[in-house]
Amino acid sequence: MQMSPELTKKLTAAVDGMPAFPKSVQRVLELTRDVNSMPKDLVEVIDKDPVLTVKILKVVNSAYYSLPKQITSVGHSVVYLGFNTIKNLALSIAAIGMLPKTNEAGFDGQQYLLHSLATAAIAKQVALKAGDADPMDCFIAGLLHDFGKVVLAQFMPAEFRHALQASEKNGTSLHLALRETLGVDHAVVGAMLVEKWRFAPHLVETIRHQYGPELADSDMIACVFAANQISKKLAFGFAGNLLVEEFPPAVVKRLGGTLDEVIASLGDLNPLFEEAKIFSKI
Repeated sequence: MQMSPELTKKLTAAVDGMPAFPKSVQRVLELTRDVNSMPKDLVEVIDKDPVLTVKILKVVNSAYYSLPKQITSVGHSVVYLGFNTIKNLALSIAAIGMLPKTNEAGFDGQQYLLHSLATAAIAKQVALKAGDADPMDCFIAGLLHDFGKVVLAQFMPAEFRHALQASEKNGTSLHLALRETLGVDHAVVGAMLVEKWRFAPHLVETIRHQYGPELADSDMIACVFAANQISKKLAFGFAGNLLVEEFPPAVVKRLGGTLDEVIASLGDLNPLFEEAKIFSKI
């Protein structure tokens, strides 16, 4: 997608206006990619970030997990809930911390958050059941797949609101409405942002090429595309786009089934959504 120099300049300024990803969470991401990392490494990183520690303990001690006793340390949290849950939680807290409190586009941040957290959890489940994509990478890509919408809602609210209204009125996909309105969609903007946050190149490319003719053929993109459609179909949150797309042939081939078949293979997804609700209230 070719952008005019003026639009490129405008989007770069918008992306630069977003806060930096916290250093502690960057370190959590590095540990995620390090096959030799141990739970104690994760605990050490989180312990050095008091805000992250307080928020993790708040979730761990919530009624949802119903643990037998009050958990007072990150180390005990890892023992009770496991390395992966605490990693997911740390990343979710960081993403939530990036969200502006309000925007002028009429974009519902809380519903957006639920959609993103549900998509992250489902992408991880799809990766565990089908394909060769790394489940943790799929969780991260699912969590951040729509973050370009946050940038546009904050820095180009009039144009974003217009695209939201056009998408709803015409029953078309939001990314197509954004291309009509702005000349670019949120996937491109999201990729610019995660590149700024220094995420791995394959995560950047997954976010950039998750739609339409640009939909690239990879296991990770198949998992994130599928999770996004499943979240929309089951109404797990709402990120401004009502249109549920059937799986293109490349995604069917990689995941071994259509949208409905993959949903059926995953079983009851409500517990994932309930956990997403807990994470979203941090």
